[in-house]
Amino acid sequence: MNSDNDLQIAGDILEVPHLLQPPREHPATVAEFVGLARSIAADRDQWAHLVRFDATTRWYHRLRTGPGYEVWLLSWLPGQGSGRHDHGRSSGVLTVVEGTLTEHTVRGTRALGAGSQRVFAPGYVHEVVNDALEPAVSLHVYHPGLTEMPMHASPHCEAPSVTA
Repeated sequence: MNSDNDLQIAGDILEVPHLLQPPREHPATVAEFVGLARSIAADRDQWAHLVRFDATTRWYHRLRTGPGYEVWLLSWLPGQGSGRHDHGRSSGVLTVVEGTLTEHTVRGTRALGAGSQRVFAPGYVHEVVNDALEPAVSLHVYHPGLTEMPMHASPHCEAPSVTA
């Protein structure tokens, strides 16, 4: 008897489109927010004409709001980053739609290429940076809508402890 099921064979369930339900107009579950982010990311005509790049700071534009959530579009030139932060009481889905971003967390560093998604809960601390040579664009869904983004001291900026 084969013990592998379809999900184990397929790997990431989000990579198996026929298993995903179409997103509702107003999502209510994590899977639906992921689906919303994927559907907006795939519809370049909806957002590509809005993208701007700013040499002094990350550019951002609120793309859509719904009951209890909002969708943001961000652009990142090489060297631009978010700083180490969390999203207060909001959960989120980060989707890279162009280029590559790097996410730093206490668990390590992860390169996120176009099509990559990260789902996070309230209080999740990370830093996102474009350390590639090309610009990047990302799509962010927050639920509830983002009302705060507390910054955290970067671990490499903290003074080392001195032991005797």
